[in-house]
Amino acid sequence: MLLDIHHETVYRYAAPLAHSAQVLRLTPRQDSSQVVLGWALQLPGRASQGHDAYGNTQHLLTLDGVPHELRIVAAGRVETFPARPHVDALPHDLFRRSTALTRADDEIAAFAERYRQLVAVHGRHGLLDLMADLLDRMPYTPGETDSETTAAAAFQLGRGVCQDHSHVFLAASRELGLPARYVSGYLYTDHDEHVASHAWTEVWCGDGWYGFDASNGCVPDERYVRLAIGLDYLEASPVRGVRRGGGEETLVSRALVTQAQQQQQ
Repeated sequence: MLLDIHHETVYRYAAPLAHSAQVLRLTPRQDSSQVVLGWALQLPGRASQGHDAYGNTQHLLTLDGVPHELRIVAAGRVETFPARPHVDALPHDLFRRSTALTRADDEIAAFAERYRQLVAVHGRHGLLDLMADLLDRMPYTPGETDSETTAAAAFQLGRGVCQDHSHVFLAASRELGLPARYVSGYLYTDHDEHVASHAWTEVWCGDGWYGFDASNGCVPDERYVRLAIGLDYLEASPVRGVRRGGGEETLVSRALVTQAQQQQQ
């Protein structure tokens, strides 16, 4: 599938910024499930490019004397392929570690324990049952949580968005002793092309990393584009930064994903 993506992030401030530093993970990964055919960032200044410990492409954008608006645009075309397990050189055990956002409390531990035997016998198929149960317990509900909400808090609330579903699924999977990682990216849907950045999880199931999208109750396929991986949202977020000055901040982020026509041979 050929997917065209246009992702715009706009920060607006009540007063000019004295200084801003942004880490951008806005370039899709190159792997067996996707090929980046063309990609470009439109930034309000020069940025240094490199890779983090997980192999994510990242840019460091630093600005001084920013006026009232900071606009970041990422756009390009990606070819995706049917779902297949990912295999890379990263140590699996690296993704057994919990973080402040993904630490399992007693409630998540008890929830995961119900599926220990099922997962031990049926592997990833048991995780599909766990995922379905999680969505029943935590219906997709925007506006109830934020980027600092922990897995434990979201699970107790019983509502959340893709970030929260991913954090709880990570917590439960790691509680069962499975390496699991957070994935940020994009999702194409033919009934609603105006979608925000999406997030899901991958779990190591012995022969590769398998994807689980708890918010949609499905496994990722060629409609998904992977941006970055990490232990949690903070390590894989598309845009993350710090600032000095600016006063009150307003953030607007919009991703448009459309299907491009296949080129004729």
